Amino acid sequence: MGIIGVTGASGQLGSRVARLLAERGAAQRLVVRDASRAPDVAGAEVAVASFEDGEALREALTGVDTLFLVSAHESEDRMPEHRSAVAAAVAAGVERVVYTSFMGASPLATFTFAREHSLTEQLIVESGLRLTALRNALYADMLPLFVQDGEIRGPAGNGRVAWVARHDVARLAAEVLTDAAHADRIYDVSGPEPLNLEESARILGRVVGADIRYVAETDEEARASRAGAEEWQIAGWAGSYKAVATGETSVTSHTIEHVTGRRPWTLEEFLRNEPDSWRHLV
Repeated sequence: MGIIGVTGASGQLGSRVARLLAERGAAQRLVVRDASRAPDVAGAEVAVASFEDGEALREALTGVDTLFLVSAHESEDRMPEHRSAVAAAVAAGVERVVYTSFMGASPLATFTFAREHSLTEQLIVESGLRLTALRNALYADMLPLFVQDGEIRGPAGNGRVAWVARHDVARLAAEVLTDAAHADRIYDVSGPEPLNLEESARILGRVVGADIRYVAETDEEARASRAGAEEWQIAGWAGSYKAVATGETSVTSHTIEHVTGRRPWTLEEFLRNEPDSWRHLV
């Protein structure tokens, strides 16, 4: 097994993956914007580069065989960053990319950012790189951040989502990064149970010890409640809820258990195991 490159290594997902790879004794290079923020991982090399700086990224990835490509931060248009990252990987001689995509990624997806994920998957394949796409469901870690004044509001209707913890996505990523048998595959990645937002709010409230409820909004109410934000932000925020309403996020896969041998946490298990995710609500 050659060198594994990990982008976004200072973030919540990338740092978890880096630590798991270290436990396996994998040779890895952590690609970060700021070396002082790189996780302290025994034996790992650290390289400083950003997606925007194609030349620096090419140098950072030279010698890397498999790349864990964490998607860039959501923005009005992040595709130039993704194009730069893929071009740098090709120029550096990377063979395979494990990319953090989104469930339901498609050119016609309801969620605007899921369309970008689809374009990025296509870009990776057309560039000649071998792709392993992890199409992740909504992160369970995000649910507590949706709460405002004891309410989760959005146009999700009665749709369902199988929340998945970053903890479990990281376990899966470490497995597929160290086994080339997972090349040329697209995986739906979810938690074990599809919940509507009313059920999700009830579980969160029970763990937190607070009254938290879901309020279904119309599209018009949702847009009005975010007045003042930029249009791309409103479209992305509302689109994530509408993808729940349409059923695009309701897929419940067995990928994590099948690949890692251990089922992922339920939403309640995640909340009880990682109380820091909701401590701000207390």
